[in-house]
Amino acid sequence: MTLTYRHGFLANVQATVFSLYAWTLILPVTNCSGQEQIDSAAALNRYVNQWREVERRKVSPKLPLTPNTANAVASFYSSSSTGQTEWKLSITTTVFWIGEKATINNPVSNDKSAWDVAWFSGYGGYDDPNPGARMDFIPLRFPPRQNPFYIALPYNDIQNHHTRAEAAGVIPWFKTSFIRDGQSVCKGRWVAVRHGNRVCYAQWEDVGPFATEDWKYVFGNERPRANRNHDAGLDVSPAVRDYLGLRGLDTCDWKFVDFRWVPPGPWKKYGDKKEM
Repeated sequence: MTLTYRHGFLANVQATVFSLYAWTLILPVTNCSGQEQIDSAAALNRYVNQWREVERRKVSPKLPLTPNTANAVASFYSSSSTGQTEWKLSITTTVFWIGEKATINNPVSNDKSAWDVAWFSGYGGYDDPNPGARMDFIPLRFPPRQNPFYIALPYNDIQNHHTRAEAAGVIPWFKTSFIRDGQSVCKGRWVAVRHGNRVCYAQWEDVGPFATEDWKYVFGNERPRANRNHDAGLDVSPAVRDYLGLRGLDTCDWKFVDFRWVPPGPWKKYGDKKEM
């Protein structure tokens, strides 16, 4: 398949830029119709990777990591390359659900998520947490169009519709997942959640509880920031609650996992099963 670009894409680039980068850029070839095209799959791959790197640098210049910051994420980078990361142990865990109204401990209603303004309608409706209104980990009233096994963590890689400056330096999978400024690389990421001898798998779909910038906990080795809900650092959906047998405010262990390591289970039955 040939990928085409409109002629003149590089027309305004000064000649000096060409001389500096000619050895790295793969320039498209112009065809007789006035369009630029790339016919080689390998050339296309290199072209796209170069574009992504340029875009990444626009939104996230190199983050000057302090020794403490480097130590906090170094082990994560190493272990995440295998698709497995270290468990974060004994994290206070709360339950939240799509359609939940704002309360003292949930200051923002959950009709929309941090990354999806139409979360409620996209899911298919109210994810009723009442055990009597649920069966087989889903609400009785409708089969969800998205994964009912979802979680929230207290970090948002998007701020004011732009990618946060520190994101490239602290999110281990940023380089391989970044597409464009303002598009989350966290949404849809898979996690394993453990309680006792049971392990559940879910996708990261919202931000919380309370904090939105706690990357030192989410990606590093620190504990969750102190908050009025027993320092909670993980929100889970009713499906996760039911699968693990959580009772109200509880504690869980959790870690990130690559999709390839997610085993068969009810978390693969509904909605999108891949990382976004």
